[in-house]
Amino acid sequence: MKFTVIAVGKLKERFWSDACSEYLKRLQPYAKTKVVEIADVDPARAGGEAASIEREGTSILKAIPERAHMVLLAIDGKQRSSEGLSQRIDDLGLSGVGEIVFVIGGSCGVSADVRARADETLSFGLITLPHNLARVVLLEQLYRACKISRGEPYHK
Repeated sequence: MKFTVIAVGKLKERFWSDACSEYLKRLQPYAKTKVVEIADVDPARAGGEAASIEREGTSILKAIPERAHMVLLAIDGKQRSSEGLSQRIDDLGLSGVGEIVFVIGGSCGVSADVRARADETLSFGLITLPHNLARVVLLEQLYRACKISRGEPYHK
């Protein structure tokens, strides 16, 4: 399985990048995983939020491989337990999916075209997470899902 995380915005603080790097390192024995950062567009410079969302959306869509299964992280998405996420990834792999792309949109949201491209949505609950934290949580959950799938212990 191959995972790609497409995230709008760069990690500015070192603690975010250190956390992401740690989970990316842990994931490598289980799945080829990469993060693609999309430049965030300042609404003030883009002509408003709608224009910002559209420009970011165009960049997101260009970064998604054509045959990849795309999961959009959204507050109104399907909530899954860690075991449920692991099972979903296993089911996708068994159905022939070789690459799953997870998209974390910008602070203003994602365009209708990005939402329409999504094969499914995933939510980490009704709370609002900063996008940097959502990236760390996603990478940790992918690592945990891989460990669960193999029946390996996950150190708490």
